[in-house]
Amino acid sequence: MKRVSQLTALALLIGLTSTASSFAADIPSSLSLKQLQQQNGIAIDTRQSAFYNGWPQSLQGPQGHEPAALNLSARWLSAMSDTQLAAWITQHQLKPETPLALYGDDSDNPAVAERLKKAGMTHVTLLSDALQQPTRLQKLAHFEQLVYPQWLHDLQQGKTVAAAPAGEWKVIEAAWGAPKFYLLNHIPGADYIDTNEVESEPLWNKVSDADLKAMMAKHGIRHDTTVILYGRDVYAAARVAQILLYAGVKDVRLLDGGWQAWADAGLPVERGTPGNVKPAPDFGAPIPGQPQLMLDMQQARGLLHRQDASLVSIRSWPEFIGTTSGYSYIKPMGEIAGARWGHAGSDATHMEDFHNPDGTMRSADDITAMWSAWHIQPSQQVAFYCGTGWRASEAFMYARAMGWPRVAVYDGGWYEWSADAKNPVSRGERGPDSTL
Repeated sequence: MKRVSQLTALALLIGLTSTASSFAADIPSSLSLKQLQQQNGIAIDTRQSAFYNGWPQSLQGPQGHEPAALNLSARWLSAMSDTQLAAWITQHQLKPETPLALYGDDSDNPAVAERLKKAGMTHVTLLSDALQQPTRLQKLAHFEQLVYPQWLHDLQQGKTVAAAPAGEWKVIEAAWGAPKFYLLNHIPGADYIDTNEVESEPLWNKVSDADLKAMMAKHGIRHDTTVILYGRDVYAAARVAQILLYAGVKDVRLLDGGWQAWADAGLPVERGTPGNVKPAPDFGAPIPGQPQLMLDMQQARGLLHRQDASLVSIRSWPEFIGTTSGYSYIKPMGEIAGARWGHAGSDATHMEDFHNPDGTMRSADDITAMWSAWHIQPSQQVAFYCGTGWRASEAFMYARAMGWPRVAVYDGGWYEWSADAKNPVSRGERGPDSTL
């Protein structure tokens, strides 16, 4: 963690105070939400995404964000170039003259206002009645499934927290292979799961239910254990999370933003091997508890070319149009014919399309709009896939947090589909209507 000298801190404080004073002087008055709506303006929540999503900032505090508010967290600014901010403005169809009303912490609003003005926004003010009417606030249907670092730290410290686990709980880091990074530093008390414990060659599909049962017993996981997963890569933790849900673990959560979010928060870490884990004598429920969460090839094929269902590719655009397979060990290039593009990132190891600049989940409104453009709707039966299941699992966990009721993962994905030459494949540029 970087140290800041007292002199530097004082300079920063003076600068912040000056910025705040300048901001206040430039804004003759703030706007209420009703006034903002009458001017066709947009509210902007400058808090971290956890609070925007629905976590209360205090135990009895309001939950969620103002109607149709955008999230532009002050915490993202250091990671956003001017070009990226301009793209964010364009993406949300903001014009220079669009009235913008900020709300959040007093120390955050001036910094966001300054960047927006620098980007050419001319009507930036404050929202006068922000978070004062709880009944109008909007939040993720299951915000609690994406925890944030301070909440987890408070839980570990024995403090009373919102949306606390109902019973026993565990923190687990997930990654592929030996715990080389885990050994250097990890969240205190965290166990470690190698993804080889939940999936296996040749296709990297999930292991058998019997092997899954043995794995959970080894790690002390029962059906009523709350499991909080994180990873150096979010999708590694998501892969394990989705399989645990399939098995029947009732309460599985992800640390939003993964290990990087914990490190950025400057919270304690420890080194070394996992502590002794007391094995669970039994799972306490039949396995799988939710078999509908994992589809096979035949079930996935049945979702194609339907209005009431979507088979969704969570792969990069070059993978989707067949210019690359995305993987060294997957040779065929192309896509499942009739699959809808659900976005992913720049290549097979990135998920930028789903992430805020700090690596946390992008807003539900943004993700919903992205999917809707490809005829992917929350009312449908939806199954996500990628190459072998990791990226698909991350999309699944986000959809689940958003409250989409019928979501699953096609476990075999492109690796399994492309291995059978009889399966129909698409290549080349195409649009959403090609899937109807």
